[in-house]
Amino acid sequence: MLRLGPAGARAIVDMSYARHFLDFQGSAIPHVMQKLVVTRLSPNFREAVTLRRDCPVPLPGDGDLLIRNRFVGVNASDVNYAAGRYDPSARLPFDAGFEGLGEVVALGLSASARYTVGQAVAYMAPGSFAEYTVVPAAVGTPVPALKPEYLALLVSGTTAYLSLKELGGLAEGKTVLVTAAAGGTGQFAVQLSKMAKCHVIGTCSSDEKASFLKSIGCDRPINYKTEDVGSVLRQEHPEGVDVVYESVGGAMFDLALDALATKGRLLVIGFISGYQSPSGLSPVKAGALPAKLLRKSARVQGFFLNHYLSQLRAAMDHLLEMCARGELLCKVDLGDGAPGGRFTGLESVFRAVDYMYMRENTGKIVVELPHSVNSKL
Repeated sequence: MLRLGPAGARAIVDMSYARHFLDFQGSAIPHVMQKLVVTRLSPNFREAVTLRRDCPVPLPGDGDLLIRNRFVGVNASDVNYAAGRYDPSARLPFDAGFEGLGEVVALGLSASARYTVGQAVAYMAPGSFAEYTVVPAAVGTPVPALKPEYLALLVSGTTAYLSLKELGGLAEGKTVLVTAAAGGTGQFAVQLSKMAKCHVIGTCSSDEKASFLKSIGCDRPINYKTEDVGSVLRQEHPEGVDVVYESVGGAMFDLALDALATKGRLLVIGFISGYQSPSGLSPVKAGALPAKLLRKSARVQGFFLNHYLSQLRAAMDHLLEMCARGELLCKVDLGDGAPGGRFTGLESVFRAVDYMYMRENTGKIVVELPHSVNSKL
């Protein structure tokens, strides 16, 4: 059985009639929709992904939600996902995207114990680059409203929160280096480190981003296009930095490793500089790694959000509370200053990915999916 919402009311309708139900605003849910599908494994997102326009709108099962997506998050890992690096067993074609925010337009009977039609929900699940997505109710997170700022918390915010909480060992007076600090997750690493009363250094690629970092509390922004990061760290922090939140890889990883203090910690959040290469990696000077770690009693540790999913809901709720109290800024980039303008519609996901890899974004990149009044029935 399925709970639906015709013209604002709630009803229980047999599954066989699900193609004819109405959403909570009284307009018919279409038979077909658009979505992005990975049709070829490639680190080139444009080559790997196809926009399909006549896909069936999926039906929620008993414990599922049918979400009409209003905003979808773009992540550096979308390239890895399209290249098949996360799940080598995946068979083509498969749906792209894994982070969305929208309203519930239909739900299974069991799911109705916790959710209602019309409720705003954020989720992390495969297939978010679509007009409609079926999501298990267990992975949804209710949010106060359909605002893209809440989507910034879901992957980017919880990654920073959980990695620093579980692995960072933050304490008052410690020095924290955040690479790609003005990006989707870097912005949260900066703010959370400042809340822990740390001294925060953040790398970025422009003076505008440096100004943004100062506005959220970063003590020492470094524009790596005008300053040499290694030289700045050696001169201003000769004893090294205690914690590194590292998501760039390659030469930046090497600089960060060399800058570690005794008993320092380097958290590998990603290595975006290599994702578009055939191997997905950026070369690092790994040969000397054991000696460097031994000499400083330092550590390098990876963090992959999928290994912490049992803590995701609590982390998200905590971040939402911080936002409500005005303690945390969620900067989103909807592409208003991007070539081609604002990221609107699924076709703009391709531009949004390009924009990210050109290092143009400040904050979390989000694509808006306005509800189409001309959907096929």
